[in-house]
Amino acid sequence: MIDPITFSIIRHRLFRVVDEAVITLKNVSGSAITNEGHDLMVSLYRADGTLLMGGVGFLHHLTSAAEACKSIIRRFRGDIHAGDVFLLNDPYTAALHTSDVYLVAPIHYRGELVAWSACFVHVYDIGATNPGGFCPDAENIYTEGFSSPGIRLVGKGEINRAVMDTFLNMVRSPDMVALDLNSMIACNNVARERMLALIEKYGFETVDETCKTLIARSEEKLRARLRELPDGQWQSRQYLSVKDEIYRVELTMTKRDDSLIFDFSGSSEQSRYAINCTRWASLGGLFAPLFPLLCYDITWNEGVISPITMIAPEGTIVNCTRPAPVSVATVGAIQSVNNAACTTIGKLLSASEKYAPEASAVWHANHFAVFLFGQNQHNKLAIGILTETFAGAGGARAWADGIEVGGEIPNPISRMANVETVEYTFPIRYLYRRRLKDSGGPGRYRGGVGMELSFVPHDAPDGGMHYVVSGKGSKFPMSEGLAGGYPGSPNAYIWVKNNRAKEDAIPGEQQEVDWGVFPLMGKDALYVRWNGGGGYGDPLSRPPQDVARDIRDGLTSPEFAESVYGVIIDTGTGEAEPSLTEKKRTELVAQRKNGGQSAPVAGAPVTCKHCGQSLGGTDGNWKESASVQETPMQNLGGPYSSGGDVLLRSFSCPGCGILVDTETAMQGDPYLNDRLLIRR
Repeated sequence: MIDPITFSIIRHRLFRVVDEAVITLKNVSGSAITNEGHDLMVSLYRADGTLLMGGVGFLHHLTSAAEACKSIIRRFRGDIHAGDVFLLNDPYTAALHTSDVYLVAPIHYRGELVAWSACFVHVYDIGATNPGGFCPDAENIYTEGFSSPGIRLVGKGEINRAVMDTFLNMVRSPDMVALDLNSMIACNNVARERMLALIEKYGFETVDETCKTLIARSEEKLRARLRELPDGQWQSRQYLSVKDEIYRVELTMTKRDDSLIFDFSGSSEQSRYAINCTRWASLGGLFAPLFPLLCYDITWNEGVISPITMIAPEGTIVNCTRPAPVSVATVGAIQSVNNAACTTIGKLLSASEKYAPEASAVWHANHFAVFLFGQNQHNKLAIGILTETFAGAGGARAWADGIEVGGEIPNPISRMANVETVEYTFPIRYLYRRRLKDSGGPGRYRGGVGMELSFVPHDAPDGGMHYVVSGKGSKFPMSEGLAGGYPGSPNAYIWVKNNRAKEDAIPGEQQEVDWGVFPLMGKDALYVRWNGGGGYGDPLSRPPQDVARDIRDGLTSPEFAESVYGVIIDTGTGEAEPSLTEKKRTELVAQRKNGGQSAPVAGAPVTCKHCGQSLGGTDGNWKESASVQETPMQNLGGPYSSGGDVLLRSFSCPGCGILVDTETAMQGDPYLNDRLLIRR
């Protein structure tokens, strides 16, 4: 039995192994997406490929890299040596998409395989149909760039030049891609050296016992936490739109005793577009919010994975079959899985008196993937993503507003590059980059706001550049709220042609774009805005003084304050006008009470926690007896520019009029059904 002090020291040293490897990766890489955006991951794995120590970066990759290690073990069994490094980026084997290249390296001690290190970065280019790797033009996996289910890049410490040269021969910017690969090789070298130093100091048996204990304790802690939470089923739905085609990711999460089941049955069939993801990618997508939301004080390893089951029907958008295209998966179906899981976990936490304060609405649910490419002002080919998407927006918590431009849950260290970095890399000039008014989801606690930006060509040898835009579209809000909070605003991408740009205005012919390759030439401008976080609780319960403060801070407009929050501002003082505000809110509450119907109580009774009004029973859907309003999302105003067929469903108590829940929905879609499971 290992003593507690030694156990604690080794545990912290394992964290430091990962931290030092991350630092190495960032310092060697020359790509802004890696060293500033932090689109990376480094982790440690056991000799059998199971997760030992999850590192920072995009958490979707922790489980996928485990499968990458296991795949290499199967493929190269009996032929794995000290100093080897293997490359894997096939999405149908383990990776999320071809641009996310995994380098996995065995760690040997005295001739025996004892562990693995694994890392990834989104490489500068992968040789796909469209530059940068996200391929809206891809029709299948074969057009999405170089793809390997596992190949030895380094053998016994020596780079295989034939493999390296072949890989670099397939990409548009071999120098930058070589730097990406070398940064990952260096990262794995550091992880191996630090791991071996730890084993040398404490002995293999002691370190191995610590690793086993770490995994066992993580499982024990998560199962104990799950037993404290109520049993139940919670549902969520995410929409994706590509060229007017709409896809759905449907999730029912069931919690029973000390286990969780994530069931994606009912999700759309796989798409002809590259928004699909594979099974391993979906597994990573659901764990990305689970690690920080349920395991914030638990070591992220195989023990956390054991209590979780995922059901993802084959042939659907969340478990596509080869050769379906998947290059947009990370900002497509994977992020939708992430958002859906985040929502259901938030609902589970909200249902617990003890854990309700830890519930959070969805953060930054719609990454925008805008890649620029072309000759820059230095007469070099430049390819890269706008890293502003990593700036995100925080979802509201059960006790506080979301954080403005507050990042995202699946990547605790994400951030955006400086304007100067982008303007140095590409021949463009920013007109502005600023917080987006009215974008945070309304609620008792408001979601953090997103941002908007615009830029024009500047000093471009070819008169400008081109850009690739892809993702989940701009039709739907996706940062869902909780407990009656509204979703954050949707994204928007506008190509402004022949504009006469000024700092705050970009007049000219405007064309909405969200999928494809487009020019940015001459006097063109590109305008992009991204979603705010979801809100928490009824917007009409937000203190008027908080709404007034948001107006003063430029986060909310007076018009939005009146229509959504029911707050009337005195234009002279800038403060809420008490009597007019009370009257407005009373009118809005009265409107909500209309339409509620009594429902038979089947199972245990469900009542409004605010007034005790009966809302049916646990065996039915309480929403059938709630007061329901369906409002075109675009009627909210501001950046809520969704199409008229996108609805905000509001479910209020017919007794007191308090807003209990909201849904983003299409006309005719069934109500989501959240219910506690009562043990009989």
